[in-house]
Amino acid sequence: MSQSVKYVNPEGACPAQGLYSHLARVKAGEMIFVAGQLAVGADGGVVGVGDFDAQFKQVFKNLGDVLKGVGCDFNDVAKFTTYLVASQHIPGFMRCRAELFPSLFATDMYAPNTLLIVDRLVKEEFLIEVEAVVRARDPDSAGDKA
Repeated sequence: MSQSVKYVNPEGACPAQGLYSHLARVKAGEMIFVAGQLAVGADGGVVGVGDFDAQFKQVFKNLGDVLKGVGCDFNDVAKFTTYLVASQHIPGFMRCRAELFPSLFATDMYAPNTLLIVDRLVKEEFLIEVEAVVRARDPDSAGDKA
């Protein structure tokens, strides 16, 4: 697990309302701001039209690919911002996170997340978009490509 990012729920804070921590402590270093990732497949087409679970999985696959491309992984994420197009997708979002996150993160502490409901995304077929703020690995870390 990255020692540059530590997830914390401070004493006295109310319980988190989902699979996230109240804050991330980030050691000084280069920050990477990852654009919102959508359910776009390798061919450029929309994956899972009308299928929230399929879109969720594709979004996090795309995020993982972007992180890997700069020598990072999900343990380097300082914060997510998630956009859903309908509040009815919140239960599915919570379920999908509970199923996927244990395989993405080294511990049961997860990055802070802000969840927003918006009117629509860049294409009406998209149901979810997730962006991230990431602490880059030190240049001397193995696997750093950026």
